[in-house]
Amino acid sequence: MKTVVERFLEYVAIDTMSDPKSETCPSSMKQKNLGEILLNEMTEMGLTDVYMDDNGYVMGTLKGNVSGKPSIGLIAHMDTSPDFSAENVKPQIIDNYDGKDIVLNEELDIVMKTSDFPSLLKYEGQTLITTDGTTLLGADNKAGIAEILTAVEFLIANPDVKHGDVKIGFTPDEEIGRGANLFDVKKFEADFAYTVDGGELGGIEYENFNAANANVTIHGRNIHPGSAKDKMVNAIHIGTELSNMLPHAQRPEHTELYEGFIHLNDFNGSVEGVEMIFIIRDHDREKFETKKDIMEGAVNFLNAKYGEGTVVLDMKDAYFNMREKVIEKMHMIDTAKKAMVSLGIEPQTFPVRGGTDGARLSFMGLVTPNLFTGGANFHGKFEYIVKESMESAVDVIIKILELYAK
Repeated sequence: MKTVVERFLEYVAIDTMSDPKSETCPSSMKQKNLGEILLNEMTEMGLTDVYMDDNGYVMGTLKGNVSGKPSIGLIAHMDTSPDFSAENVKPQIIDNYDGKDIVLNEELDIVMKTSDFPSLLKYEGQTLITTDGTTLLGADNKAGIAEILTAVEFLIANPDVKHGDVKIGFTPDEEIGRGANLFDVKKFEADFAYTVDGGELGGIEYENFNAANANVTIHGRNIHPGSAKDKMVNAIHIGTELSNMLPHAQRPEHTELYEGFIHLNDFNGSVEGVEMIFIIRDHDREKFETKKDIMEGAVNFLNAKYGEGTVVLDMKDAYFNMREKVIEKMHMIDTAKKAMVSLGIEPQTFPVRGGTDGARLSFMGLVTPNLFTGGANFHGKFEYIVKESMESAVDVIIKILELYAK
């Protein structure tokens, strides 16, 4: 049997960065390179119904050894964030971490400092896997894939551990918000599922933001500044005015936990025209709708001031808080907590200040909360994961399946 770390190190060597500019699925064909490896690995394990479809979704089934029990899905995503390089990842293994600052790259003077990342201190004496400071690591979410397959291999090798059917799904393009787009929930045939895509040890996540995207186009009029009086319409100024009309206290840099925000993510253009991209988030559905009303009201005000059609708003909902679906199956959260406690792990539930495939899937009929992987600082050069936490994630998966079989 491979260890979870051996699997993980194999997977992170494969560049699977997704591409938000692509219209294909998967958005980058290199994601299928990892898909092929997983396909072969699952087949060699002896799983049934193993396939990778044209869109890069990899599926398989571990048949249960006890009847009449729930069919449980385990899901992770293959892609890595397009925000940071995933090419030529060189993981560094730090045995018996001493609790001090970690030099990731001496030549480039890249240091992961405990003053910046105090959570590192929790792992003194344990084994850390870090980057070399030039790429991300890929723990989000190749750690989840490694943990799922290591748990499955354990169950195959230990048939005395009882479990129902286990449905495995590895998806493309989660990092660009498309992981659930073409997920065939009906064909997956799970009663419910867990994504293994969380952070540090003990995490259970079943609340996430309600989300909307607002694209704003501002039409200006450029005139030579020497003769611009009463003629020029400066789209940059109107864009700045729009941003300043929105509540400053509801910007992400001023919010935490359950507090939502309206975030100006992109601002591009000139006097003649501006494109702005806002993301709107809130855990509370009523407050979420109020934030959208604020955005729409500000745009209407500016059109009344500068002329109809000056500011064009294209605002669409992206996903919703999975909590309203999970509360119908709270046994999933209770069982995950029970599994962790039985293994000496303190469960920690907290709201996701983002979205997950699980949120989309929950509203597609497959309720899917999220479990920890053991990693931290995702999407950048300071990403790391803890070997012992990965091993605990494997144990938690096995224990959850075992509890549902009793």
